[in-house]
Amino acid sequence: MDAFTEIVQRYQKPVMHFCYRMIGSRPDAEDVAQETFIRLYKALGRLRPDHPFTTALFTIARNATLNHLRGRGRHQRRMAALKQEQKGLDSTLNQPDRKAQAQDITAALEKALAALPPEYKEALVLREYQGFDYQHIATILACPVGTVRSRIARAREQIRQQLLAYGESAL
Repeated sequence: MDAFTEIVQRYQKPVMHFCYRMIGSRPDAEDVAQETFIRLYKALGRLRPDHPFTTALFTIARNATLNHLRGRGRHQRRMAALKQEQKGLDSTLNQPDRKAQAQDITAALEKALAALPPEYKEALVLREYQGFDYQHIATILACPVGTVRSRIARAREQIRQQLLAYGESAL
């Protein structure tokens, strides 16, 4: 039990961060992260010692997140969470014009990320926010490395296009 407690303490933040980036709502991400560790505990006897532990952990997190996304209609909670985070950003910025600009950019980026299809979003989040290499992501997503590269490239391009459109509309 002590060993499992150490696992939770070590990986709680990365799992929570992944879930949050996929879901967009802190309360929902906390629930999914908790569900991930419950599922991990139940699966401990089935883990393969010849595979990296993080692969199993993030595969479980991915599946829990996708199950949550399939069953949700929580757009309002996600928007409320985004507004709450923007309020936190407000307190760190003192200049009104910089504060407004930072809020606009953050909102545009979050909106672009939220608009991505789940298969693009999960690959991008695992790469950019979790720092996993392509092979590790391919193992988690159970797809070829080329597919991972393609999904990440497409995700980046879609975000770039949305941010360009935002920049043009802001002028």
